[in-house]
Amino acid sequence: MDSEKNMSSLTSFFSSLFHNFPRLLLANLFFAVPFAVFFAIFWLINTLTGADSMFILFLTIIPLFPFYAGITQVTSHMVRGEKSVNVPENFLKGVKDNFLRFLIYGVLFYIAVVFSYYSVILYIGLGSVSGSYYVLLAVSVIIILFIAFAFFYIPPMTVTFDLSFKNVLKNSALMTFGELKHNLIALFGIFIIALVCTTVLMCCVNAVALIIATVILAAFIVPSVTSFVINSAVYKGMYTIITNKNKKIDNIDKKIENRRNGIFYDEKDKPDITEGFEDIDVDETKDGNEYIFYNGKMVKRSVLIKQKNSLKQKEDK
Repeated sequence: MDSEKNMSSLTSFFSSLFHNFPRLLLANLFFAVPFAVFFAIFWLINTLTGADSMFILFLTIIPLFPFYAGITQVTSHMVRGEKSVNVPENFLKGVKDNFLRFLIYGVLFYIAVVFSYYSVILYIGLGSVSGSYYVLLAVSVIIILFIAFAFFYIPPMTVTFDLSFKNVLKNSALMTFGELKHNLIALFGIFIIALVCTTVLMCCVNAVALIIATVILAAFIVPSVTSFVINSAVYKGMYTIITNKNKKIDNIDKKIENRRNGIFYDEKDKPDITEGFEDIDVDETKDGNEYIFYNGKMVKRSVLIKQKNSLKQKEDK
C-alpha cells in the first residue's frame, strides 16, 4: 500500500513538473536578471579591490533573496495543484509583498552560507594534519543540513501564511526535526539536480561550452526547479501542520475565555452575516478557523470576518 502511494506521489510530481516546466523557465528568467546584475556588481568590487574573497561574492545573496520570494510564490501555487499559474503576476507579487522580510532572510542565509563554506574548507584542510578534525567536519555538516532544512520552510511559509517573523523562524526550526522524512526527500531531489548539472558541465569539451552551459543552467533551470522540488516535498506537510496547529490554539484560547466568563460548555461560533458589503469578499457561514487565500496570503476566515465587520461599522458611522 505504501509503495503504491509513493509511486502515485512520484507520478504526480513528474506530471506537475513537465506540465509546469515552461512556466518554471519563465520564472527563472525573471530571477536571472537581478542575479546577473548583483553578481556582476559584487564580482566587480571583488576584482577592483583585489580582495579575491568569497565573502564579497556571497554578498550577492542578500539583495537577491527578495527575488527568490517571487520564485517561491510561483512554485507554491504550482504544488498546490493550480493548472495555469500566471508567472509574471505571481512573481512580482511575491517580491513586492515580501521584499523586506526576504531581505532579512537574505542576511541570515548569507551568514549560514559563509559559515558552511568556511567551516567545511577549514576542517578539510585541518583533517590532513589530524584525523580528529574530521569529527568536527561531520558535526559541521550535520549543522549545515539542519540549517538547510529550516530554509526549506522559511520561504514557502512566509509567502503562504500571515505569520509573524518570530513564528516563521520557530516553526521552521521545529520542522527541521518534525518533518525529517520530507526534508530528506527534498535533499535527495537537490542531490539529483546537482548530479545532473555536474554531469552536464563535465561533458563540456572546452571553456566556451562550459560557460554557455553554466549560464543556461543558472538562467533557465536551477533556481526555479530547485524551489519546485523543495516545495513538492515539504509544502503539503507544512500546510497541514500550520493550519491544524492554529485550530488547536484557537480552541484552547476559546475554552480558557469561556471558563473565565463562567461558561463551562463550548459551542461553535455563530457567524454574523453582513450583507451588501463587498470590501472583503469572504463567506461568513463557513468555518472561521479555516485558512483561505486572500491578498496573496493564507489568512484565517475569522480574521477576515472581523476586518469586514469592523469596516462595515466604520461605514455605518
